[in-house]
Amino acid sequence: MVAESRRERKKRQVRQQLTEAAVRLFGEQGYERTTVAQIAAAADVATKTFFNHFPSKEDVLFADSGRHAEIALGVIADRRPGEDAADLLLRVYEVMREDFVGQSAGRDPELMGAYARLLMSDPTLQALALRRSLDVQRRIADALVEAYPDTLDPVSASAAVGALVGAAQSAALRSMELGEPEEQFWASTRRGVEIGLRGLR
Repeated sequence: MVAESRRERKKRQVRQQLTEAAVRLFGEQGYERTTVAQIAAAADVATKTFFNHFPSKEDVLFADSGRHAEIALGVIADRRPGEDAADLLLRVYEVMREDFVGQSAGRDPELMGAYARLLMSDPTLQALALRRSLDVQRRIADALVEAYPDTLDPVSASAAVGALVGAAQSAALRSMELGEPEEQFWASTRRGVEIGLRGLR
């Protein structure tokens, strides 16, 4: 594993400060009423610095969605001989989990709980999360059809990916909302994924 450089560590720390400030402000005064300038001020950085890390206000919460899509597409493109769709999607989840664990190292569990409560209670954020999730799901489903042209059509692939993503997100959000410790969080999420994929067996 390549050691994180000082510059990379500083960049990650600033992004984390901005995310924490955004979650706190969104919770206190709502997403719509919070400005980028307020988030930057709360994180003790310039507004320009915010835009060096995030292209928009919504990206401070959903910046990882694009990376997650690329991870999933990479796993599908590298599928193993004889690997069926259910096993492949389970491996997609495992690789994404490893990435998430690495990216979330040092994050405050209470902050993650606040993030989950925001997504479950703010209508604007719910709509943004749904839009991004559906876009990622479509890309993954298209890749699955290409990987399994003889067994999956666009509808069945979309259903399979939707089951995986929906189960994982629902289990993860509920676990964070309940404040489960990290070990239990991952156990709950894995159980949700297995339930979601059972229909492919």
